[in-house]
Amino acid sequence: MAEATFPIYTVGHSTRTIEEFVAILRGAGVTQLIDIRSHPRSRTNPQYNLDALPGALAPYQIGHVYLKDLGGRRPRQPTVDPAINAFWQNQSFHNYADYATTEPFQTGLGKLLALSAQKSSAIMCSEAVWWRCHRRIVADYLLNNGYAVYHLMGAGRIEPAKMTPAAEPDKRCIVYPEEPLSASSALATSDARGAD
Repeated sequence: MAEATFPIYTVGHSTRTIEEFVAILRGAGVTQLIDIRSHPRSRTNPQYNLDALPGALAPYQIGHVYLKDLGGRRPRQPTVDPAINAFWQNQSFHNYADYATTEPFQTGLGKLLALSAQKSSAIMCSEAVWWRCHRRIVADYLLNNGYAVYHLMGAGRIEPAKMTPAAEPDKRCIVYPEEPLSASSALATSDARGAD
């Protein structure tokens, strides 16, 4: 595990202008944006396309790294027992929690930890709010690795990340069983389940 010298932030670009987005990043002292979108392009917000974003951030001394291994929108994992992540009612969250138990995710997480040890970093996807994005599961893994994690909600609005109530972490993976394995997991809400 990399040394946890910097906190790690999560952020969604949403429909913000680059200037608004940069103001949010700079307000938190972020110098490196780690892009964890499966599809790093947007028809409605082309300023966030992979071929445009690094150049748009460069004048602000914010680096850009694309980590496809941590991208969302994953299919079902046929080798993972569906019961281990049954807490997630939203299928896309369930699929991502299953994917997070695989080697490609663990490889991507290792890269993220190494990168974030070098610079103040934020992981980015397109969804504005963390509770509707796979960033919440990545945040659980970061918390489990001893990192301080914060969600950038807007200019000057930062929320500390908390482990998903149903999360049952071990040294390598986190599972989200429908029935909590520990008493501390009994606080689960429908919002925490990723319900729309």
